[in-house]
Amino acid sequence: MIRLAELGDKSRIVTLLKNSRGGAGFDQAEAATGFHFDFDPAYADRLFMTHLLMPNMLALVLEADDAAQGVLMAVASDHPFGPVRLATETVWWIEPEYRGLSAVRMLVAFEDWAREQDCHYSGMAGMGASPAVAHLYQRRGYRQAEVHFLKAL
Repeated sequence: MIRLAELGDKSRIVTLLKNSRGGAGFDQAEAATGFHFDFDPAYADRLFMTHLLMPNMLALVLEADDAAQGVLMAVASDHPFGPVRLATETVWWIEPEYRGLSAVRMLVAFEDWAREQDCHYSGMAGMGASPAVAHLYQRRGYRQAEVHFLKAL
């Protein structure tokens, strides 16, 4: 079941955010760019609480087996260059054994929320080079719009 997150989900969401580090391409990104930061539970807690409480932010949960098994957080905001509203994913993670159609259902719920926020576009990101993630986004109508580059200083 896809639902809005609740305060009682906080500890599980922090665990999901920690789990996402190993499976979301952080290792690949770090090797390629030198981009590294240690996981900090306090930051993860704050990230969740911000997305839970702010009216222009979203925290969705995939609930299965009586626990949160996935999380999608996003923010809706005006683009800095013009009168266009964007819904942008902050983080998305589903435990591997709960993926499949759940991923599509979470994207649909995110897109529905974005429309409710009067957004013109929704944006998703990916760490690393996962063809499966890119294929999922493309099947849902997403197109590559920008490539970011990082440099370790």
